[in-house]
Amino acid sequence: MKKLVLSILFIAFCTTLFAQVSTQEKQALIDFYNATNGDNWNSTWELNQPVSEWEGVTLKNDKVTGITLLFNNVEGTIPSSIGNLTNLETLELSFNKISGELPATIGNLENLKVLAFNGNELTGTIPSTIGNLTQLKKLHLSSNKLSGNIPSSVKNLKSIEVFNVFDNQLTGALPTELAQNNNIKELMVAENNLSNPEMFSIVLLSNSGVTLDLTKEPTITSPANSIIAVETNEDE
Repeated sequence: MKKLVLSILFIAFCTTLFAQVSTQEKQALIDFYNATNGDNWNSTWELNQPVSEWEGVTLKNDKVTGITLLFNNVEGTIPSSIGNLTNLETLELSFNKISGELPATIGNLENLKVLAFNGNELTGTIPSTIGNLTQLKKLHLSSNKLSGNIPSSVKNLKSIEVFNVFDNQLTGALPTELAQNNNIKELMVAENNLSNPEMFSIVLLSNSGVTLDLTKEPTITSPANSIIAVETNEDE
């Protein structure tokens, strides 16, 4: 019996020792590294080392579940192959120098819970495929150069708790379905050119059970168990 237990432990040890992520996931990471000047990151990846040793990469059962590289001098564009990291739960790349558009393949990351690009140089529109991220809880896209409308597909983000697009160049109307989402705790949309943030705050307050006073500014904090922050463009 003792030999059997030792054999099982040895097999488990060898499996852990030689386990590695799939070729597809590793290539997606390398594509990201190459597209964002990985050699110049503050904390870079040693590509000849196992992925488990790469700074900011989280693995679970040999699958890439997280990339966290804040303040890391990540500069360049996000390659479309990022969509091959379908096991990602966290993609945290805030406060870097990432430019270009968010690829539509970001919608392939259906296990994603945190998507954060605060303080970068993203341009273009928010892809409609973001509505595929039905498990997403936190969306942080503040302080970029995103333009166009917020896609109506955000109505599919049923799990969203934080929706942060503060300080961009977004236009059009906020999809009212966001206000009807009972999971919303923080909504940050100021410093854009959105057409209906005041009406949107009224809808949120109606859902939260707070008595409305339409004579006051629509920057609101709910006293309930969740905090809902709705801000309007100061220029409007």
